[in-house]
Parts: sequence; structure tokens; C-alpha cells
Amino acid sequence: MFITRINKTVATIGMSLVLAISAAPAAADNMDVLGQFLQQNFPDEKDPLGAFLVENPTAPISEQAAIAGPLLSSQAALIMNSKTGEVLYQKNINRVMPIASISKLMAAMVVLDGNLNMNEQITITDNEIDRLKGTSSRLSIGTTLTRKELLHLGLMSSENRAIHALGRTYPGGMSAFVSAMNAKAQSLGMSNTRFYEPTGLDSRNVSTASDLSKMVSAASDYSVIRQNSVSNSGSVYTSAGRQQSYKNSNALVREGSWNIDLQKTGYIRESGRSMVVKARISNQPITIVLLNSPSSTTRVNDARQIESWMNQQRRS
Repeated sequence: MFITRINKTVATIGMSLVLAISAAPAAADNMDVLGQFLQQNFPDEKDPLGAFLVENPTAPISEQAAIAGPLLSSQAALIMNSKTGEVLYQKNINRVMPIASISKLMAAMVVLDGNLNMNEQITITDNEIDRLKGTSSRLSIGTTLTRKELLHLGLMSSENRAIHALGRTYPGGMSAFVSAMNAKAQSLGMSNTRFYEPTGLDSRNVSTASDLSKMVSAASDYSVIRQNSVSNSGSVYTSAGRQQSYKNSNALVREGSWNIDLQKTGYIRESGRSMVVKARISNQPITIVLLNSPSSTTRVNDARQIESWMNQQRRS
């Protein structure tokens, strides 16, 4: 009898694997789908499918797929009901990882908490040049914008010089700004999070999917952050004498098919492609955290896989 149950469990898991492979996005064809399936459905932290099969060894494949969750390429992922806090899916949510430009959400909260004059003129200087990664910027040295405009560019287009200038001009300078970022993180219970600068270019800016869900929740309380993060486009005049047009760094915002309240993308080589999103999916308020996806395409595909999985759960 015991052997029979084991055989049934192995068979159903095998069928789940076939289903998962068939559902994998085309962009992930060159990935280790078997390894990915095993990692997601037999993680160290939780095995929802295994627990479900112990209690329901003859459950239909559709029910098993719903329990197992979406097949994602991101190395860490969290899906949570934003209102109740219920975790709908998790993968390596306590793994500490670089978070790149997702750091800018914390920087934005610190700027707004400071009750600073948002119409104050701030000039981009040599201090804003990226000497860590050598990235370029269309905000030329000498460009003068308001604090409000810099925050908009930093959240919408992830403009590094804009966010750096906000930190540099904070009362007490950059060191005080970064200290305020870390103090804010601690006050939110983000115990595995650390910031070394505000842009996310430093790979020592680290967090976990679990911690970032707390940051998303806090950031969504700021109407300015919500509005700027989902703004589709904007333009400014630079010191080079030209008008520079900017667009949102998140393809989901640019496409316009999602009902997004707040979002932020991030990328440096050490972090991979990452994203946090607070949106309404399948008539639920949902927070999504995706960390270290191989490419921009797989990052967006992961979000779409989540949307499909949630819609499937609603129908089942």
C-alpha cells in the first residue's frame, strides 16, 4: 500500500513536470527546465506541492499545477495579497541578493520624508558621474531641474544622476541620506536589507524578496511615488540645449495592459533583471517581487506567467 502511494506520487509529479515544461515561455528554451522545476517545487523553505500530494495523492493535474505555482526564471520571487498579507507563492524569499535600482524606492521615501522644497532648483554636477560602473546619462553636467523633476526621472526612468543629486543635496549630504535610507529600512522591519548609496549601482545594496514586499507596501503610501513610478513618459531641457525625452523603464507600464499602482525595475550585472510591482490581478491587490531574472524578456515573461497562473486559479 505504501509503495503504491509512492508510485502514484512519483507519477503525478512527473505529469506536473510535463505540464510545467509545456507552459514554459519560449524565451526560456535554453534554460534547465528540469532543474528549475525541482528548485521551485522542492525548495528548502517550503514544498507546497509535496505537502498537497501527501494529503491528496490522486488530485487532478490542474489542481497540482495551481498548487505548484508558476514556472519562473527569476531566482527569487514572491506573490502576495497586498491587502491581507497572504503569501500566494514564494521562491527563495529570504535569500539576500543585490537589488540594483529597486533601491530608488527607498531613496524616494527618504526624500519625501525630509519635507524638502520640491521646487528647489538642483544642478547636476561632476559628483553625479558614475565612477563605479561607468554608466552614461542623458542628464548632462550643468543641467538644472527641480527636486520634483529629478524624483520623477529617478522613479520613472531610473535616471541615476537624478537620484544621486537628490542624495547629494539632502541635509547633511550623501552620508546622511544613506543613513536615513538604512534607518527607514530598519523601521520597516527590513532586517536583511542594507544600502551603501541611493542609485543601486553598488552591488552591496542588498535585500530579500520578503523585505522588498515591506518596502513596496510602505512606498505605496506615498502618492508621489505611485504616480511617478507608473508615469509613462516625460521630457526635460538639459544644459546641452536640447530637450530629452524619457519613458518608463518597465515594459508592463509602457504596454498599458496592466492595472499597476506602483513599480520599479532594477539591473546591474550582479543583480540580474529584477522588478517589484503592486498591481490588481484577477481582481486582487497583488504585490510581486522578482529578483535576478536572466534578461528583460524573462523578467516580463515571469510577470505574465504570474498573471496567467492567477487567472487560472480564479477559474478553477
